[in-house]
Amino acid sequence: MRAMQYSSKLQNVRYELRGPILQAAKKMEAEGHRILKMNLGDTAPFGMEAPESVVVDMIHHLREAQGYSESKGIFSARTAISQYYQTRGLMQIGVEDIFIGNGVSELISMCLQAFMENDDEILIPAPDYPLWTAAVTLTGGKPVHYLCDEDENWWPDMADVEAKITGRTKGIVIINPNNPTGAVYPRHILEQFAALARKHHLVLFSDEIYEKVLYEDAEHIHTASVAEDVCCLTFSGLSKAYRMPGYRAGWVAVTGPLTATLGYREALELLASLRLCPNVPAQHAIQTCLGGYQSIDALVRPGGRLREQRDLAFTLLTAIPGVTCIPAAGAMYLFPRLDPELYPITSDEQFVLDLLQDQKILVSHGSAFNWPQPDHFRFVILPSVLDIEEAVGRISTFLAAYRSITD
Repeated sequence: MRAMQYSSKLQNVRYELRGPILQAAKKMEAEGHRILKMNLGDTAPFGMEAPESVVVDMIHHLREAQGYSESKGIFSARTAISQYYQTRGLMQIGVEDIFIGNGVSELISMCLQAFMENDDEILIPAPDYPLWTAAVTLTGGKPVHYLCDEDENWWPDMADVEAKITGRTKGIVIINPNNPTGAVYPRHILEQFAALARKHHLVLFSDEIYEKVLYEDAEHIHTASVAEDVCCLTFSGLSKAYRMPGYRAGWVAVTGPLTATLGYREALELLASLRLCPNVPAQHAIQTCLGGYQSIDALVRPGGRLREQRDLAFTLLTAIPGVTCIPAAGAMYLFPRLDPELYPITSDEQFVLDLLQDQKILVSHGSAFNWPQPDHFRFVILPSVLDIEEAVGRISTFLAAYRSITD
């Protein structure tokens, strides 16, 4: 029998967050080692659970959630999403502008499939959430990475963005708040993205899944609020702010001139119908989440668990010689830099693997987020204070030994 070959479409598709290093960690665990995991943004393993009222509401609706729903999602959930955006000033978002999906991840792929032709270019931030790069590649497009400037709060370098626009460019991805840097973009940055979209007739894809996870005086501004005359897709969901990633409840709101988006909306409806419907039980959680008590607020304010863990991780990491970091204004991660003079790393993937094998701690290498230099890694702030102290202590020990070797 002829061997089954993988599709050539996967040739350049990568998702290193669940790649070889994670497999090495699983093998070590199978051998009996305890691995400190500072790599994935899953709230559940760290005791950060969905609000009880949301779980109760889902259980209450289980019997009526056994059949398929409308392909775009149940009406009450889409109404709640529409009303949420209207309270945020986006009066143009109505019920029919909302598509619910099995998490934002499914919707990213679906929205790109409905839009792209082979060799179309999509601008994506570097560093990025790598699903965007993988999804563009898988749909036959070409991801082109624009740089974010670490010296400017990790905000996008808008000159670099415009310099990378070509005749093949069809859209720009904005991740705000950003994963992995934690940057939150001010209004003038978003207005510049909107201006570029107008000038070059581009679509904006705004990934806002961390919109409620904000620290200090950071303010999240919806891209669509400064781009009402531009085709804009706004992605969000329940996985982060409501600590329920496994329930798979995400959505996308399509805005912009109806005449310009009508054909695209029809394509999205077709793809939504082909997958039948999104997960029905989780859809019943949406109205409760958006309309009820916002428990994330207590976690990010001073004294809250996420805020305290972010502050501690930042303080401890930057106390290590040669480690610098921009404090995260949002999201659940830090993206520290290792001074190349002290740590002349040529492969950050090998560096992270060596750290795993030597210190039994798992972090993510910066190039997994399409950062071009081997000098960063992502550190997740979800684990407890004790685990953060232990993890940074192990990183410090490893780096001290690394310095002594390279001296």
